[in-house]
Amino acid sequence: MSASESPIAKAGVLANIGPNGAKSQGAKPGVVIASPSTSDPDYLFTWTRDSSLVFKALIDQFTSGEDTSLRVHIDNFVISEATLQQVSNPSGTVSSGGLGEPKFNIDETAFTGAWGRPQRDGPALRSTAIISYANWLRANGNSSFVANTLWPIIKLDLDYVASNWNQSTFDLWEEISSASFFTTAVQHRALREGAALTTAIGQTSVASNYDTQADNLLCFLQSYWNPTGAYVTANTGGGRSGKDANTVLTSIHTFDPSAGCDVVTFQPCSDKALSNLKVYVDGFRSIYTINSGIAANAAAATGRYPEDSYMGGNPWYLATFAVAEQLYDALIVWDAQGSLNVTSTSLAFFQQFSPSVAVGTYDSSSATFTTLTSAVKRFADGFIAVNANFTPSDGALAEQYSRNTGAPVSAVDLTWSYASALTAFDARAGKASPGWGAAGLIVPASCSSNSGGGGGDTVPVTFNVQATTVFGENIYLTGSVDALQNWSPDTALLLSAANYPTWSTTVNLPASTSVQYKFIRKFNGQVTWESDPNRQINTPASGSFTENDTWR
Repeated sequence: MSASESPIAKAGVLANIGPNGAKSQGAKPGVVIASPSTSDPDYLFTWTRDSSLVFKALIDQFTSGEDTSLRVHIDNFVISEATLQQVSNPSGTVSSGGLGEPKFNIDETAFTGAWGRPQRDGPALRSTAIISYANWLRANGNSSFVANTLWPIIKLDLDYVASNWNQSTFDLWEEISSASFFTTAVQHRALREGAALTTAIGQTSVASNYDTQADNLLCFLQSYWNPTGAYVTANTGGGRSGKDANTVLTSIHTFDPSAGCDVVTFQPCSDKALSNLKVYVDGFRSIYTINSGIAANAAAATGRYPEDSYMGGNPWYLATFAVAEQLYDALIVWDAQGSLNVTSTSLAFFQQFSPSVAVGTYDSSSATFTTLTSAVKRFADGFIAVNANFTPSDGALAEQYSRNTGAPVSAVDLTWSYASALTAFDARAGKASPGWGAAGLIVPASCSSNSGGGGGDTVPVTFNVQATTVFGENIYLTGSVDALQNWSPDTALLLSAANYPTWSTTVNLPASTSVQYKFIRKFNGQVTWESDPNRQINTPASGSFTENDTWR
């Protein structure tokens, strides 16, 4: 598939970038439309996450010399994102939370409809993309452009990440407001490479805070691992199994070839990431009709998560490509280090290909190494073949394909689908992006969940409030501590209506502390406070806490 689909996928990406893309009429220069689809679903918007992941792939092609014609697009992207950072939106202004706004209109104006806000992976992914361009520019003698033009854009995003990483966020599927593995991991990466860049351009005091918060994020990242199920739980909330493409996407988008099979950053060939991949893939084997009859150790179509019901709950091209890409990334590292390690955690993954394999380290000269790597390569190629089997003859990639028939479903020409094909094909060819500083990181002995450099322990507190609202009206939370915005109605925390009429959010609050708070309504710019007196809770010393209230 890669030979025939690669040029189609590349053209598919470029067609969806303004101003001159064949399918992106109306988009400003550098704006990535998610899809040209305008109904069922309407994806004619630009998402910070999708745009940043797409441009990270293009920047990698540019900086590696694979396609030097992309520079005009990259410069347009930088200008466009700098513009969007400054657009006031329902999440706030550039200085009061607006950087967490997930999507905008393609003419660079704010989208003001109801949505899952905020989504805190966007600023991290955008800074990672622009940092990768900045590193190339510095290496090629253009440090002044980096310092004068790129650094102010990057710093806005990194400061947002450093200050807000411990606040609840909607996940990358825009459905669950809690803490999310993908978001935590990409925030960690962004602060690490951000600290390195800031040091390189002489901003050492800033770098120190980024490193401190990166340590806290790395600490928090470990908590998503489910040792009983031997997989990564994708979100701390949501009430699902936690098996989710979120975790595989994390592995490929935080891949650092110099980090080997590092487990604390969940590198693609780490034992936890391989175990997680098996559990994730196995979650789809019996639920999709198109997977019936496939051997238990062969590739299968995969979706976002087994409980998915959006558009019928189908396989996604980008999810299935991501499985292949993680496996190709693992092969890159095993080949480079000349050995492969099987642990008790990854044993079940490797037993799919060699039932008698034992825990141990296998040198590249061994028969076991050859057997396992050859089998993993075939396994990875199988996921590409599954997608190819359900791709129309013209190579067009929609968002999903039917779990029952394999016919394309949902948005047509999804930019992220095309980009995921390109990165998977590059990984298959042995190409890896530059590293970001994952090698040799050590999880701190004690962790703080305070962002912004504050001290002390925190506990996650979930606030649920029963409140009926009219369309366009939202419920917010503010209170007596920094994490509750110090009684500010302007920056109050938006609650999720995913379980309406219960509105919910989870916030890390200081442990063993008396906290006062109130809910507020916002509708057409009007703020309505609850009646007095202030509500009050006493947070526990450890663990978590849930408060259930009714609007008054």
